[in-house]
Amino acid sequence: MGEASPSGGASFACQTPGMERPTKFEHSRWVGDKRTQVVYDVDNIDDPGIIDELMVAETFLSFGPDTLAEARNRGYKPYKGDGSGTASGVAPTDG
Repeated sequence: MGEASPSGGASFACQTPGMERPTKFEHSRWVGDKRTQVVYDVDNIDDPGIIDELMVAETFLSFGPDTLAEARNRGYKPYKGDGSGTASGVAPTDG
């Protein structure tokens, strides 16, 4: 079962078990925060308030293609639960 095509004429937010996708990103799973360069999986986020805050701050972007690989290609790190983009919460060093 696939999602409706963006050119299908209907304007609706896709329903997911975690949260409803924001209208601006109804066809996007991955949404990035320009301030922190952290990317969020909207379909599996544990705190929907994070996405709400991004929409209010207008510091978001989507990726084309809509994949984690493309977000990483642009320097974004996946959200790990504390907003840091790293598993430990400590920013990586250039070592």
